Formats: sequence, structure tokens, C-alpha cells
Amino acid sequence: MSLVFLRSFFRRPLVVASVIPSFPALVGRVARRFDLSAPRRIIELGPGEGVHTRELLRRLPAGSQLLLIEIDEVLAAHLKESFADDERVEVIHGEANSLPEQMQQRGWEHCDYVLSGIPFSILPPAKKTPLIQSIYDALKPEPHAAFVIYQVTAELRDHAPMFPRLESEYCLQNFPPMFVISFFKTP
Repeated sequence: MSLVFLRSFFRRPLVVASVIPSFPALVGRVARRFDLSAPRRIIELGPGEGVHTRELLRRLPAGSQLLLIEIDEVLAAHLKESFADDERVEVIHGEANSLPEQMQQRGWEHCDYVLSGIPFSILPPAKKTPLIQSIYDALKPEPHAAFVIYQVTAELRDHAPMFPRLESEYCLQNFPPMFVISFFKTP
């Protein structure tokens, strides 16, 4: 486990929301949610120390773009250093709700996927609802496009009625166990 991650958790536990990074079993289950048969644009909200990022990069084809938005400045700096040599990655120190502005600055009308491990269950509705809507709006209107989350609870299902289809599984091989849910843009 990374000391950077642990220190960030103790400094801001409600922001980092986990004392340890995801286990390999969860990382694998999350990565299988992505169709990476072609170059993709992916936005990862709250990548932490980058365990999911590393697995996505291992699978992503050339020409893909991965935008990481991390609220914790120490973790964001760690990510910038860790992925400095990969031209597919850009790291932003900022909040998840800056998603529309970040896309606009890059001239991205849509992305293929948004991945998030941020703790939606503790976000107040005034932040949660607009963020979910901006994620929905960011996704391409194509069958593969999805908002992929890994969370301790499945309560986000009740807050995302705009997504017409979802696929969910429970991963017991993680601490804590997590739901992995894909919310698809199209039916």
C-alpha cells in the first residue's frame, strides 16, 4: 500500500474515503466493464493513487485519452509524477463537479466512459444530483458508453434515473466489499 494514499486518507478521510486502495480482484472486475477494442476517451473521478488507472492503461489502445480529476492535491501530484511518461494521461487537481468545464477546455463534446470511486453515498443531494447529470451529459450516446462506479452501497441506483440501463455485481474480494455498477447512456 502506498504511504501517499494512507497519509491522504488520514488528512482528509471524507474525501479519500478509504484507508487502502482497491484490491486486485476489484480492479479486474472494474476494468472488465470497459470495451477497449478501440481508442477511447475516459474520465476518472477520484483516482486516488491510480490502481484502476494503471489497469486501464495496461489495456487501453494507442490513441486513447485518460483524464484524471483528483481533489486531493498530494494524490494529484503523485498521479502526475506516476504517469508523466504516458501521453494518454492528463491529471487535473480539482473537484469532480468541474467535469463539464474540463471537457469544454479540451474541446471534448463527449467521452466514452466515466469511472468513479468517489463516495457518492456521503455527498449531499445538492452536489450529487448535478454531478450525476453532468456525467450523463458527458457520455456519448452509444451502446458502450457508461458511467462505471465501485461503491460500498448501491444507493446511487436511486439517484440516477436518467440512465436507462444498468449492470451490477458485488465484489466480496475487496476490503470493504464493493458494488461495481455500470450505468449505460443508451438502452
